[in-house]
Amino acid sequence: MISCTEFIPAYSELFKFLETKGGPKAVEDFWKYLSDRFLGNLKGLVEKNGLRGCWLYWSHTLNEEAADFTMELDEKKGWFRIVLHHCPSKGRLLGYKHFDAYPDYCRHCDVLYRRVLEPLGLTVENDLRDCDRARCSVTVRAKK
Repeated sequence: MISCTEFIPAYSELFKFLETKGGPKAVEDFWKYLSDRFLGNLKGLVEKNGLRGCWLYWSHTLNEEAADFTMELDEKKGWFRIVLHHCPSKGRLLGYKHFDAYPDYCRHCDVLYRRVLEPLGLTVENDLRDCDRARCSVTVRAKK
């Protein structure tokens, strides 16, 4: 069995292929498809535990991916934050010299997770300014 990290270059190439066939909308439609069909565990955790569900979900998935990250949760103030010091997916893509990664690769996280969290009454703020160095952050807030 291969690890999930082995699929990262394939995802990147798939995103490029989809864009050549249907433009950026085709890529975003694919991300929405993935979100709708494969993130039920995140949805269930947040429905059951509120913002703590985000903590439970990402503490598992980010450790499974061996990411370098910090998470914070302040339930009283109504926010959860992940700071990704090094994203293993983007880091892997940046390390390849034989092909260029899909230029908007990092935005898939925004589309996937926003689609799950916003209908549950949360807001999602992504800071993707440092994606070219495999770093980003996301803040999830309870709507007031």
